[in-house]
Amino acid sequence: MKKGNKLFTAGLLILALILINYIASSFPAKIDMTADNNYTLTKGSKNLLEKIEEPISLQFYFSRSVENLPINYKNYATRVEEMLNQYVSAAKGQVSLRIIDPKPDTEEEETAIASGIQARPVSTGEVLFFGLVAIQADTEKVIPLFTPAREGFLEYDISQLIYTVQLLDKPTLGIISSLPLQSFDIAMPGQPPARPSQMIIQEWEKIYEIVSIESNEQSIPENIDVLAVIHPQELDPKLVFAIDQFVLAGNPLFLALDPSSRYFRRMGTQSSPYGAPDPNLTSDLPDLLSTWGISYNPQSIAGDRILASRVQTQEGLVDYPVWLTFTEEQFNQEILPTSNLSSMLLIEAGVFSLSEDSALELTPLLQTTSESSRMAAMTVSYTQPHELARQLKPRGSPLTIAGLIQGNFKTAFPNGEPVDETPTEENEETTPKATNEDSSKKIPLTESQTPGTILLITDTDWLFDEYSVRKLNLFNLVQPLNDNLTFGGNSLDFLGGSQDLISIRSKGNTVREFDVIKKMEIVAQEKYQAEALKLETELKDVQSKLNELSTEDDEGNRLVLSEEAEQSIQLYRAQEAVVRSQLRKIRKALREDIEQLELKLTLANLLIVPALTGIFGVWFFMRRNRMNAK
Repeated sequence: MKKGNKLFTAGLLILALILINYIASSFPAKIDMTADNNYTLTKGSKNLLEKIEEPISLQFYFSRSVENLPINYKNYATRVEEMLNQYVSAAKGQVSLRIIDPKPDTEEEETAIASGIQARPVSTGEVLFFGLVAIQADTEKVIPLFTPAREGFLEYDISQLIYTVQLLDKPTLGIISSLPLQSFDIAMPGQPPARPSQMIIQEWEKIYEIVSIESNEQSIPENIDVLAVIHPQELDPKLVFAIDQFVLAGNPLFLALDPSSRYFRRMGTQSSPYGAPDPNLTSDLPDLLSTWGISYNPQSIAGDRILASRVQTQEGLVDYPVWLTFTEEQFNQEILPTSNLSSMLLIEAGVFSLSEDSALELTPLLQTTSESSRMAAMTVSYTQPHELARQLKPRGSPLTIAGLIQGNFKTAFPNGEPVDETPTEENEETTPKATNEDSSKKIPLTESQTPGTILLITDTDWLFDEYSVRKLNLFNLVQPLNDNLTFGGNSLDFLGGSQDLISIRSKGNTVREFDVIKKMEIVAQEKYQAEALKLETELKDVQSKLNELSTEDDEGNRLVLSEEAEQSIQLYRAQEAVVRSQLRKIRKALREDIEQLELKLTLANLLIVPALTGIFGVWFFMRRNRMNAK
């Protein structure tokens, strides 16, 4: 082959490689081989994109031009951009993406600030913009700042942004509660002013329009998007039926029950005369829970030695095992309501689980430790705090206090809506007959139309300010004591999204440890750790003896050493050198196998592709020569 032809062929090969890479990057079909499908949109996100009625514009702000930007932010920005491109591709023209680098003193920087993108200072003195704005018509929503720590919820955050930018009005939250969480707008004459709502209600008002539903009402308003049933007591049977139908219609329910309400115990102690019956401290929905396969005993509470809160009693500070202080380890970090929580305080909380024959799915959100067990709720009333811990007999496995229950529910009213009491003969004639309007009522549901969602927590005292915030007199400020308010806000924010949003789960991070290397490190540490600790102890002893042999001359601040001491010091220094040498060998041995594996992986990355290319080239050359020989 002529030299000119060779150069032309080489040029064609280079051009072909470039075209192949371009086509591969543009090709819509990709294979996601990650364990958690990090690069694949879930069905919930795809369903959201299919429901978009008007085009949505995404503006991704990232300060890529900032010098010395941490590598983890650069890598995560690439991850976010790849994810956004998946949304654009799946939306089929309904979502567009614009990537903006807001350099200092530019219109782009001003636009980013005006849109609510947070400016994060970096070590060089510059600021980093790393956020997303979604725009549909005149509505604009923003993710102020992406952080690598929240990578597992990246898809949920973007999908939620796309969902909320399409909402013109706040969703509506219906609340059924026997607790005084909400304030009354009008104070009665001669009475003190109505106290404000509990902070949890004020948090929910930021997200929802709240509608209060009394326990004696017989229906739920049609416009309710999310229903919160909190410590239900003496509900009208028709209202219980309405709750049943609300869940079967696929609507989300926030359910807070309590086997031992601290609020009602205190109110009973203050107002009940001597000899009066004890107040009802429990709450339950037995007909609904039993039909749905949810096992809950309103006479049982959870006790835990490890999570016991320290409380002040007449006997001093005592670890109280039924006042549970939950820490980060007890929260499910894989699902939004509890993903960012570090502490919660629950008072005499109950326990629940799914029955063995239940077809529902339970995702625990909050669980006790293995040092926990069930206790009779009534024991709290007559047992001293220090005695409760002694009576506690750990069961060896955690108990579920809060969880997400999902699936297809069945009705607890197979015969339809409960009827009013049978009229007597005296008023039977005045009972109105059925009309055409009555016959046009909706046919009751017997099972879920679409999979339903219930977030159940078996305590209600955490909703009160005294267990969640400290109120400061200055400017009426409040200081959170724990994450009780955050959990309440997260839960309703989670349930308030569409069912497509609720179906999105946390995904793993793209930066992951090598499992093989991690296991090798554990084995190496177990093998050499004891010997290393022994040598380190010897080294400390030698150094201690060296220090003891050294004395100072008070007059000249010079070291005064005898001949015997100098010989001892030389001996100990020699021992120190030997011990340090042995420690270096052990530390090297700890890394030896791992470094060999890393070397093999590096060589494989460098040589496998060229080797395959070379083998293919030799095969192609030999094949062409055989064909030419014919």
